Parts: sequence; structure tokens; C-alpha cells
Amino acid sequence: MNKLIVSLLLTLGMSGVAHAAGDAAAGQAKAAVCGACHGPDGNSMAPNFPKLAGQGERYLTKQLHDIKDGKRVVLEMTGLLTNLSDQDLSDIAAYFASQKGSVGAADPKLVARGEALFRGGNLDKGLPACTGCHSPNGSGNAAAGFPHLGGQHAQYVTKQLTDFRKEEGGRANDGDAMTMRTIARKLSDEDIAAVSSYIQGLH
Repeated sequence: MNKLIVSLLLTLGMSGVAHAAGDAAAGQAKAAVCGACHGPDGNSMAPNFPKLAGQGERYLTKQLHDIKDGKRVVLEMTGLLTNLSDQDLSDIAAYFASQKGSVGAADPKLVARGEALFRGGNLDKGLPACTGCHSPNGSGNAAAGFPHLGGQHAQYVTKQLTDFRKEEGGRANDGDAMTMRTIARKLSDEDIAAVSSYIQGLH
């Protein structure tokens, strides 16, 4: 199991695309329009829009490029990135990465199940623990491009896991290893609700 996780980490870690280094100070002004949905500092108040504050710069840069290039479809962002350069996207990513993320609260009724899945996975289903890529406190692995999850809105996490689970029409910008799609397809609706709630309160 450990060899599998190490192999996945190496595969995903080496598959990222190199981009220009971002300038957080320059990114603050460029990210002004993002604040309408994601909050001025990246701490979205709306549960359907993700918190970007404290997210890894490499992960954010990849998502921005994927959205701009049509590899990840986010209807609310249609056309917003069209006129931005690679440097602009890197600067925006650097700005949000430099901000401090906020934390929500988990549903007490779902904590036990959510924690068990996040920390231990489910061996019977061949489901690895989320901690392998996203760390025990949900901070992710910025260098490898694995996203920070701790404190993220449960509603948003639920949507992403559900989209990863879809055979067609879901979220397909998962990289060559298809790790999240493989994992999400082993999760029931109840599993997704529990782990998403747990993540919302994780810090």
C-alpha cells in the first residue's frame, strides 16, 4: 500500500507543467474581479464557491490554466480568464496562496465517519486515506500540487467529489493518473457527505 502511494505521488508530482513564478503583490490587483465570488482575500462566504486563500500556488496555477484552456469547465468563470497572460495567472495564484484560509465547522453527526475515511480510507473498498496526498491536517502538498482541503466548504467538496465520480460530464482535469476519479468512484453519497463535512472543519 505504501509503495502504491509513493508511486502515485511521484507520478503526479512529475506530471505538472512548469509556469512562471508568481508575484503576490502584483496578483492582488489582478485578483480584484475574483473577489466577487471568492472573497477579496480568497475566503469565499458562499458555500458553492471554493475558498482559494492558502491554497497551494502550483495547484491554483494549474486550475487557472485548465479553466482558461477549457480542460476544466466552470460555467461561472466562462470568459473571465481569456485575456489574462500566463504571468497574470501565476500572479493571481501567488496572491491567493499567500493569504490565510478560514475554517468552518463539521456536522457533529458526520465527524466519526468523515474522520475514519479521511484518516484511514476503507481497505475493503481499496480506498486509500486522504492523508496520503492531502496531509493529516488537510494542508495538502504544495510542492506536488496536491490541494489544501482543510476548511474548504463542504458543499463545494461534495460537488467536486461527485463530479470526479461521474463517467461523463464530470470533472476530467485530474492528470494522467486519474487518481481522484478512481477514488471518488468508490465513495457512496453518504461517504462523500461525511468526508466533505469533516474537511470543512479540519485545520
